Amino acid sequence: MTPHESGFGASWPPHVLREYALIADGERGALIGPRGDFAWMCAPRWDSGAVFSSLLGGPGGYLVCPATPRFTWGGHYEEGTLIWRSRWVTTAGIIECREALAFPGDPHTAVVLRRIVAVDGEARVQVSLSADADFGAHPMHQVAHREDVRVLRAGPLHLRWAGGRGAHLRNGQLETALELREGEHHDLVLELSDRPLPEHLPNPDQLWRQTEHEWHRRVPHMDGTLADRDARHACAVLTGMTSSSGGMVAAATTALPERAEQGRNYDYRYCWIRDQCYAGHAAAAAGADSLLDASVAFIAERLLDDGPQLKPAYTVGGGRVPDESVLDLPGYPGADARLGNWVNEQFQLDSFGEALLLFAAADRVGHLGSERWKAVEIATETIEQRWTEPDAGIWELDNAEWAHSRLTCAAGLRAISAAAPAAHSVRWDALADALVADTDARSLHPSGRWQRAPGDDRMDAALLLPAIRGGVAADDPRTRLTLDAVRADLGREGYVYRFQHRGQPLADAEGAFLLCGFVMALAEHQQGHYVAAARWFERNRAACGSPALFTEEFDIVERQLRGNLPQAFVHALLLESSHRLAKT
Repeated sequence: MTPHESGFGASWPPHVLREYALIADGERGALIGPRGDFAWMCAPRWDSGAVFSSLLGGPGGYLVCPATPRFTWGGHYEEGTLIWRSRWVTTAGIIECREALAFPGDPHTAVVLRRIVAVDGEARVQVSLSADADFGAHPMHQVAHREDVRVLRAGPLHLRWAGGRGAHLRNGQLETALELREGEHHDLVLELSDRPLPEHLPNPDQLWRQTEHEWHRRVPHMDGTLADRDARHACAVLTGMTSSSGGMVAAATTALPERAEQGRNYDYRYCWIRDQCYAGHAAAAAGADSLLDASVAFIAERLLDDGPQLKPAYTVGGGRVPDESVLDLPGYPGADARLGNWVNEQFQLDSFGEALLLFAAADRVGHLGSERWKAVEIATETIEQRWTEPDAGIWELDNAEWAHSRLTCAAGLRAISAAAPAAHSVRWDALADALVADTDARSLHPSGRWQRAPGDDRMDAALLLPAIRGGVAADDPRTRLTLDAVRADLGREGYVYRFQHRGQPLADAEGAFLLCGFVMALAEHQQGHYVAAARWFERNRAACGSPALFTEEFDIVERQLRGNLPQAFVHALLLESSHRLAKT
């Protein structure tokens, strides 16, 4: 029997994605299911091997749930944080488990905090722990035991678990049952590190206070938006997915399918330049200074390091994304388990335009700094040198002269020229004009709207973005006709698809793209269609489960989330649009 045929991978099958909550500390994250099961967590970093991998049918898990088989589940985040409260109503009372990763996270050490609370009546819970490093390649084993503290190893990882009183080691799992009187609470603290742990045990009360304080310091209070609570939650999600290096992962997971058995399941535990720029835009609009500064620093450093050879994505440490490989696990139903990504082979021209748009947004709120201007010049020079080259585009498809890429670069050049010295400003505006003129000559549909590329006359929802960012005027007929075409060709039931796949109805080819739904709301708002904008916003804001986490796609037929969870750029566009749509 292989490791993934026993233990958590077999005993706890995966849930639909809307039922998972995320806790994160910037350096890694964990998904928690409705049974109080940690179904996914990589350690020590986002792109490390998983220690809990039942989400993909693998070994390793961490369970806290009622001992009775009859209970209902719910939960909520403490506002402005990624502190989650699992809540179960049983036949005997109400039990909660307060869950968090100690925040801010240390790049080498994760500290998992779980506080079980008997809210109403006595609480009887079962607890199981099996931390198997690198997707089960290194099973957990005990090194020492004193009172209710277990010292463990799992391959290169050092582990210590405090609070599991009476636990027994059986079949590679630590198991115990806890009983609490009404009003009591009990702390479980799990440390995982790629370095030897210090001798002293962490103090749970102190860690909880520190974690609460840091969340409230980093995630600003928000009011006057179109959805204050959700906007602040989106900001917390983005903050939790941003490392101390400044890099923000695109998603916490890998290999969750966009469509069953279609081969579209990717590893998004890396930092995409474009996604990070979207998050920085949102942070600038929301006044989330620490998130904005992280985005600017990470993008600037990548440009300074790699210049015209900027990669579309990096590890959180700024390193190369590993090439794709298939993992020997069953995978989430409907897909195989994959690690790594082929993005290194791609040139994405729009990333340079997005970088300029980010820098311009930061400059408008006084967060660019003179030391970043070298990165600005590298981005503009690269556009000058490479804008005529075919690129993979925003959707990472075959190389083409994508209209979106060129118009986004024009938007970036116009935005940054407003902050530049006169000599640069004139040159960059002239280059932006040349980009728009060339796109007009070669990618303007006979109807007067933009089309995807020369020779590809289909509509693409991404073509709404350049006008939103100022690459083309809002009152330009091409802008208005493009919006009309997206609404008619790609809008369905309040959601928006990316583009029309040849020979397939929209809903058969893929799910609606939530990013595009929020972009549509921004585009309608720019035209003064305030009621329509609010409708698009509200429809897409509802495409989530009770933890209010969004995936990349939403299946409007089955009302299901599709793709990796949570998808950072969707939360970024929700955050930005909630602020911009509140202004008329």
